[in-house]
Amino acid sequence: MRFHKAETAFFVFIALILTAALATFYAWTLVEGPADALYMPGRVESIEILQKLLLAIAVLLAGTLVYGLFFIFPEIRTQVKEGGKLREMTASLSARSRNLEQAALTDGLTGMQNRRYFDDALREYLGEFGRIDKPVGLMILDLDHFKQVNDTYGHDAGDEVLRSVAKCLQSMTRYHDVVARLGGEEFAIVAPNMDLELLQRVAERMRKAIASLAIETGGAQLNVTSSVGLALWDKEETAEEFYRRADKQLYEAKRQGRNRVCA
Repeated sequence: MRFHKAETAFFVFIALILTAALATFYAWTLVEGPADALYMPGRVESIEILQKLLLAIAVLLAGTLVYGLFFIFPEIRTQVKEGGKLREMTASLSARSRNLEQAALTDGLTGMQNRRYFDDALREYLGEFGRIDKPVGLMILDLDHFKQVNDTYGHDAGDEVLRSVAKCLQSMTRYHDVVARLGGEEFAIVAPNMDLELLQRVAERMRKAIASLAIETGGAQLNVTSSVGLALWDKEETAEEFYRRADKQLYEAKRQGRNRVCA
């Protein structure tokens, strides 16, 4: 097993301290006993050895101090700096990961939630509100004749229309509603804790608000309308079945002449 440089330095440091401690203990044994024993024959040699041991101990302790200051302390400082850099890097990567995750769930053009977020949220809402036996409503909204806007005024104008409609929808929904752009000119709203009558009234207000928008772009004023399909969850169908039922109502609104709400 290979040791890190800092670990090796620590073991050397401990070895120096232990050596100094053993030398100190040996020196203590040389002078152990009554004070008058120092005058016995042979004790002079012990005193000389003691002096040398004390000198060696002083040298060991000085060496330990130098080693600690110039080898161990720099290693500790290096480890602290590297640890700080790693923490900063980890924090940066975590923030980047959160930003990427947020970007993966957000529509880049409108700032709304995207289709991926909508699919996950719809399944979660059905599970949670089904557990407490509360209704869940779903609106699928599509802008009428949006292709003509792009063909006549350009895609920049079309993008401005989408942003304006998104802002309108977000301003008319509650904080716990899910408002998403599914793609193109299609939007969806998951509205929990609403019965069908209330859902229809809210959808009608949204349809009228979109129709009243005056969108200034490229020197022109654009007006758009929308068709809306509604469904109230029957507490048995899956999220996919629930979505398809609301989507069928959207196509029914288109079939009936657009700019209307069908439930």
